[in-house]
Amino acid sequence: MASVAQHGRRRGSSRRVVSADDANKMIQPPDLQQIAVLSKSEWRRIQDELNQVNREKDRMREEARQREKLHMQSKEVVKTWSNTIAGQRQKKLEAKKIREQIEEEKRKQIDKEEAEYQEQRKKEAIEKAKTQMYYQTDRVKGLHRALLLTEVLKEREAQIELKQRIQSASKDVDKKFTDIEKTREVEALRKEKEKALEKNLERQTVVEDLKNQIKEKKLFKEQEKLEDKKEGEKIQQLRELYLLEQRMEGEQEEKKRKDLMQAHLEHLTNRDLIRAADVQKQEAEDKQRTLFLAAKQKMIKLRKDREKELFNEAQERRERIMDKLTVRKQEQTTDEEERIAKAVAEQEAKQARQQQEENEKRTKMLESIAAHRELTIKEKEQRDKMDEQITRERLEAKKEADRIFSEKQQLKAQKIREDERKLKDFIAAQMAEREAKDQRLRKEEFEFEAKKMELIAEEDRQFQQYSLQVINEAAAAERNVLPLVKAAREGFGGGHGPVYGGVRPRYLVQDCTGVQMPKYVSGVTQDIKKLHEAVDIQDAKRRLGFTW
Repeated sequence: MASVAQHGRRRGSSRRVVSADDANKMIQPPDLQQIAVLSKSEWRRIQDELNQVNREKDRMREEARQREKLHMQSKEVVKTWSNTIAGQRQKKLEAKKIREQIEEEKRKQIDKEEAEYQEQRKKEAIEKAKTQMYYQTDRVKGLHRALLLTEVLKEREAQIELKQRIQSASKDVDKKFTDIEKTREVEALRKEKEKALEKNLERQTVVEDLKNQIKEKKLFKEQEKLEDKKEGEKIQQLRELYLLEQRMEGEQEEKKRKDLMQAHLEHLTNRDLIRAADVQKQEAEDKQRTLFLAAKQKMIKLRKDREKELFNEAQERRERIMDKLTVRKQEQTTDEEERIAKAVAEQEAKQARQQQEENEKRTKMLESIAAHRELTIKEKEQRDKMDEQITRERLEAKKEADRIFSEKQQLKAQKIREDERKLKDFIAAQMAEREAKDQRLRKEEFEFEAKKMELIAEEDRQFQQYSLQVINEAAAAERNVLPLVKAAREGFGGGHGPVYGGVRPRYLVQDCTGVQMPKYVSGVTQDIKKLHEAVDIQDAKRRLGFTW
């Protein structure tokens, strides 16, 4: 068999999936005389068909993906174009946004500069106000007055020196200049007196202010004491009112208990009376029954006696009849005997009938007596049951009343305990609140005092620094610095006393003038002070006589 080489499939042949038989035939060892040589694309097609891969769909999806990618790239490219309407609009919007950002930055910068300027002006105004307020303080005013006094003293010294020069140069100076100088001196003295008077008035005003503050503080403390006293009185009144209400409630409860006991006693009394009445009634009934039985027996006895009398009469009558019959026996015939026997028989029948009627009446009477007795016994038993039931009900009602009374007493005791606990809690809360308030006030006062001392120390430090600068400048200008040194003393206030808490107090005399007491400092005072102040502890021990 000739060898045949087949390259691919024939033109016009349809594609088909290789069946299992074909695959088995392909797996079988090939016949070397019939070998088909396939191209790469045909081999891939066969492999794809075997692996169920649709290359066409993958290719179409890949092409769609590529087209989408190209479309997005076109969009990105078109975005950056400036010759389109959208690009121009976007460019204008971006330019507008940039302009707004620049304007906003400028406005922020302007606002920042304006804020800094306003802050600077505010700081300057605050510093100026602080400086003016500082210059308006009493100590600075006193320092400025002392500075003015040094200038006046310097001017006065210059005037005195000028005057001496004029007097030494020419003693025959016109009197006019002398008068002018005297007038100036008088005017200067008058001004000094006016200034001293103003200073005294200012001091008196300060003293009055201090007195008013002290009075206000005393009044405030007295008002607080009065309020505390009123509050205590109010609490005491509330407590007394509470105790009065408790006492009234106890009296009411005691009255209720007494009323209940009285009602119980009355109930017992009524019960005894009812029982006594029942006993009397029973005794009366028994007595009536006894009388009735006695009367009944008496009637029976009388009836028996009457029957006996009637029998005796009948017997006597029979005897008389028998006598008569005996007498008339001879006279009467047999028919008469029969008539007598018939009359006797009728008489006996009549007696028997009467006896039977009497027996029936007695039987009926005994039956009525037995029925009455049974009815009375039943009524008595029913009354006893009713009395027992009433007694049981009253006992149950009494137990229920006792239980309710006990529960009310327990509730009342619990309420009293609860009210006492609430009152104790209220008083404890008020005491704790008052203690907390006092502690808070003390703390605030302590903090206020500490802050005040800090402010006083800071102000004193600033004043000392400022006064030292003024004194140095006055000394450099060859002024008399003694008034400045006196005005720059440590401590607030213009008094002569020692510095206490940053304040130099004034001690005023107790008279209508109210002037400040003078300060006496001498060698004896210093010696006494040194004597009582122990600078060296060993010296103090030796002075006191200790040898160790």
